[in-house]
Amino acid sequence: MELKALVVDDEQLARDELCYLLEQAGGVTVVAQAANGVDALALIGEHAPDLVFLDVQMPGLNGFEVARQVLERQDGTGDRAQGGAHGEDRVEASGGAEIVFVTAFDQYAIEAFQVDAVDYLLKPVDPERLDQAVQRARRRIGARTSSHAGDDGGRAEPTLANAELTRLVKRLALGQGRRERLAVKVGERFLLVDAGDVIFATLADEVVTVAATGFTGTSSYRTLDDLQAQLDPETFWRVHRAYLVNINKIKEIVPWFSRNYILKMSDAKSTEIPVSRSQTKRLREYLRL
Repeated sequence: MELKALVVDDEQLARDELCYLLEQAGGVTVVAQAANGVDALALIGEHAPDLVFLDVQMPGLNGFEVARQVLERQDGTGDRAQGGAHGEDRVEASGGAEIVFVTAFDQYAIEAFQVDAVDYLLKPVDPERLDQAVQRARRRIGARTSSHAGDDGGRAEPTLANAELTRLVKRLALGQGRRERLAVKVGERFLLVDAGDVIFATLADEVVTVAATGFTGTSSYRTLDDLQAQLDPETFWRVHRAYLVNINKIKEIVPWFSRNYILKMSDAKSTEIPVSRSQTKRLREYLRL
């Protein structure tokens, strides 16, 4: 079965590369491309694709917002009144679209499955992973077709999916207001480091020290509270009053007394950081310990 696909990304080169990989893989015809979320919604209604590849971070409507509106249409909760008969066609057409998120940031990867996405792909897209995503979509479409007589159209828990998408939209909007790069003083030089490469920060003697991938230096921020305010709160946790950690840079979690934990970080020294009692519960719930 040949699948119809829509490719959505605000970068032309990224769209061209994904279209090329899909052509090489076979079994998928790209019926249209969109450079933003508004055009994507219009093209979904026009072409009724089986598969939509959605970039997560785009200006205007981001990928999560597009997915949320697609779900609202197929759930029948979208705005039909303004569209008249044509609006009804658009809701009907978008009901069968399977979504694959495409992102350069793996922090959203696992959560993609909580919003009823068929898969996620990390940039640069690996051809083998792309093929896996297409095959998974093919199986889901087949299962949905076989159960089409049911009231839910083969979709599960659309309300939960929309709730998760709403949360991710807010999180992404918050993250876009945060700093993506920080200045860290090493010796007499100031190095710019991507926020995602920061492993942890600590406060001692009124100096904030930042450990990043490849080097350690000091920050111009006077307190950890000031530094944390500039970073993504979903990624950087204040696990202890003297430590701010990037949870994506934890290498090992060591059980400690009274059901507490010690974190071994991924820096060269495998720095050990204690977790306060107030943060232990949050860590357990997040990692399902």
